[in-house]
Amino acid sequence: MLYNKFVKETVNESGQLTSVEYIIPDDFNFGFDIVDKIAEQTPDKLAMLWCNEAGDERRLSFKDISENSNRVANYFVSLGIKSGDKVMLVLKRHFEFWFAIVALHKIGAVAIPATHLLMEHDLLYRFQSAGVSAIVCTADGELADEVEKAEKSYDGLKTKIIARVKKDGWRNFDEAYAFSPTFVPAKRNSKNDIMIMYFTSGTTGYPKIAAHSYTYPFGHFITAKWWHNVDPNGLHFTIADTGWGKAVWGKLYGQWIMEAAVLTYDFDKFKPDEMLKIMEKYKITTFCAPPTIYRFFIKEDLSKYNLRALKYATIAGEALNPEVFKQFKQATGVSLMEAFGQTETTVTIGNFLNTEPRPGSMGKPSPQYNVRLVDNDGNDVGTGEVGEIVIKEDCKCGLFLGYYMMPEKTAEVWHDGYYHTGDTAWRDEEGYFWYEGRVDDLIKSSGYRIGPFEIESILMEHPSVLECAVTGVPDPIRGQLVKATVVLTKNALPTEQLKKQLQNYVKEHTAPYKYPRIIEFVKELPKTISGKIKRAELRKRDKENDKT
Repeated sequence: MLYNKFVKETVNESGQLTSVEYIIPDDFNFGFDIVDKIAEQTPDKLAMLWCNEAGDERRLSFKDISENSNRVANYFVSLGIKSGDKVMLVLKRHFEFWFAIVALHKIGAVAIPATHLLMEHDLLYRFQSAGVSAIVCTADGELADEVEKAEKSYDGLKTKIIARVKKDGWRNFDEAYAFSPTFVPAKRNSKNDIMIMYFTSGTTGYPKIAAHSYTYPFGHFITAKWWHNVDPNGLHFTIADTGWGKAVWGKLYGQWIMEAAVLTYDFDKFKPDEMLKIMEKYKITTFCAPPTIYRFFIKEDLSKYNLRALKYATIAGEALNPEVFKQFKQATGVSLMEAFGQTETTVTIGNFLNTEPRPGSMGKPSPQYNVRLVDNDGNDVGTGEVGEIVIKEDCKCGLFLGYYMMPEKTAEVWHDGYYHTGDTAWRDEEGYFWYEGRVDDLIKSSGYRIGPFEIESILMEHPSVLECAVTGVPDPIRGQLVKATVVLTKNALPTEQLKKQLQNYVKEHTAPYKYPRIIEFVKELPKTISGKIKRAELRKRDKENDKT
């Protein structure tokens, strides 16, 4: 296969990967060196099967992806988009996303995928902090209107492109199909240039921008081959919106490096029954989703669905409940292979191919990374002791370059020769890692990564709120729920009506998935001597209350 040109693997007698080495040319480009090369060698090989809720379907070969990404690249260049430009892609699960992101890679422009749930406040921050000069977005919902609102306070947005409709002040993505199916870049990129950036939620400030280089796609070689176990003759399905990093983990880089086809189901509202019917209809062979999805699945009567084609299933995003593992395996015969990673990394720790999974365990470190568990002083912790997960900086494929235009934030996590993940775990006697929690206060709910600071900032704008703290509380379905603990102003009354008003206020001013499903009114918040809110104490109280 083509990937053998770039990867050297060492496998033991049990078929387990023990080491990996990458040989990546200085001008490596995923668009030219993977997509186009596969299109030359096997032009009719399926790259993507796309379908939607209306029953529409498109089968896209590697030749289709190659030629359409070239057309889009020529179109983007005609609009003035060039190497180094920051281009935001907000295209949900539309197939246009794949044409656009591969086109940007070929041009040398920086792709910034983002969720369609962003509103004016979110968009303006992202435009300003990343220096976005162009946006390609869905026509669904109110996103285009929110972009126009944000644009009034930002003069750097030079190009606006909308998919599938015509709209005043916007270019239509369909114009791209009139351009040539061949493309020659003005210059080739360096493998060390920034290729893609993701906004990653934090807890002590607004979202940071994790920047990855052109070597990043090969960071997902292990993701696809050794974790997802994709079949080049099968069909892989990862449930993820293209606005989140998980989409390129499971619907692009590693899968296509392995020359495996992906299924993209373009839907709005998750319905377990419909999702299972899709898996049955298209005979999905490998599947990946966050624990929330599997929790909904096991509540269905899985015997009603023919899932015999499913050979392998993986899970990430939140800690896995062992009961979910047990029930899914009883129903399908398939073990859930859990793994851990971040927007800043690729799969870092996992239950990899040809290893025995331990329900609830993250697995063992990827051979791609040098992983340690350390205490606050950087010393290794012993077996059974909790420590922070850190990764040695010598890996050049998969680890982010740093936080774009944020040297101080980068220095906080990159120091002493290691990237400090902010996540903690403990290791058992056989080397399996078990997730413990966040060093900071990031909330993971239904696969979303939610930073409390943004929600707190919005709530503090409401005239009834004096102080607030946002935390995550355990939930059997979503993993965590967003909770706001609120101190009201003197004249405000702690009523159910006010709770709904605050929830709606958050929905109206930021992405709706961030709104606090639980609001508790208190007289004061626990604080340190220096006045910092003790969120850990709030979480402890909630945990104790949950037991009573």
